[in-house]
Amino acid sequence: MAEDVTGGPAGDPFAWTAAEARRRADAGLVRALRPRPAEADVLDLASNDYLGLTRHPEVTEGAAGAARRWGGGATGSRLVTGTTALHAELERELAEFCGFEAALVFSSGYAANLAALTALTARESLIVSDAGNHASIVDGCRLSRAETAVVPHADPEAVDKTLGAHPGRRALVVTDSVFSVDGDAAPLGALAGACREHGAALVVDDAHGLGVLGEGGRGALHAAGLAGAPDVVATLTLSKSLGSQGGAVLGPAPVVEHLVNAARTFIFDTGLAPAAVGAALAGLRLLRREPRLADRARTVAATLHGRLTAAGLSAVRPDAAVVSVRAPSPEQAVRWAADCRAEGLAVGCFRPPSVPDGISRLRLTARADLTEDQIDRAVGTILRTAPPSHG
Repeated sequence: MAEDVTGGPAGDPFAWTAAEARRRADAGLVRALRPRPAEADVLDLASNDYLGLTRHPEVTEGAAGAARRWGGGATGSRLVTGTTALHAELERELAEFCGFEAALVFSSGYAANLAALTALTARESLIVSDAGNHASIVDGCRLSRAETAVVPHADPEAVDKTLGAHPGRRALVVTDSVFSVDGDAAPLGALAGACREHGAALVVDDAHGLGVLGEGGRGALHAAGLAGAPDVVATLTLSKSLGSQGGAVLGPAPVVEHLVNAARTFIFDTGLAPAAVGAALAGLRLLRREPRLADRARTVAATLHGRLTAAGLSAVRPDAAVVSVRAPSPEQAVRWAADCRAEGLAVGCFRPPSVPDGISRLRLTARADLTEDQIDRAVGTILRTAPPSHG
């Protein structure tokens, strides 16, 4: 049979996917969807539901009530029919809570990062990006068409040096506030200092900081005293601490107005569904009313870390609600996570190529609603199933 230029049989333009599937299988990198049941059959330390609000009655009623009033979908892009009074209400309350002048809600945190990085730069711009940044930041840098300099992880001196090598150039520094793999926090104060020395803007993805860090969970930028600064922009997600879905960009009002007019993931995307807006608004109001939730999430993280390391495991000290436990190899990480699940505990499993440093890990979510008994159960399961080389 004749073959076309793709290497597959003529008439089958996707034949190459079979070879890719074999390559992934040989490397042990096959990913698969696994639908979860509506009722939890495992103890969940794998999700990003940091405050345990996803199933909170006020959050679910916020979603249901919004759907009943506004419908199942936004019906269009935000600039056409996709903005409701509820969207505007969420934006006002988000900005006020986090300490920024204005906010703009997107259909996802991914879309929010793409918007900030593409609309706030140009071809002649310079973006300085941390090597540990999330994939959405990486993709935003690529789509921006700006020159991107990737600097070593959490290294303000490297940022300062890079900015100094491009004097007078329009520049933007972008970083996660809390990195999703190891749960370590960025040195935001030092990064802001480097930016101000060179007249650069600072964009911080606070997806893992909102609801966990800062006074009452107001976020990492609030904790660092940078919320509301004229040279700082925050992006965040509504799908973690707030128990909903969607994302937002927060910053000076002129910046938000610019995004409304220039950000393609805002202009051409259907608005966030009313149910998600209603759930996020309910979650935000719960957090405002119960600020101790943020303290509890950090306490649970510290407890998990302390007990696991005391037992001999290697874990990174958490700066927020992510606890990263190192595994000896990718294969052992996968087996460890599977053994945990077999005993009723769901944990995350990070391995190459998803991790830039090549180190495989179990990733644990320190949820604020975990009881002491559940913490005992989680620690016991992780220790009991640990690979032999750990103990």
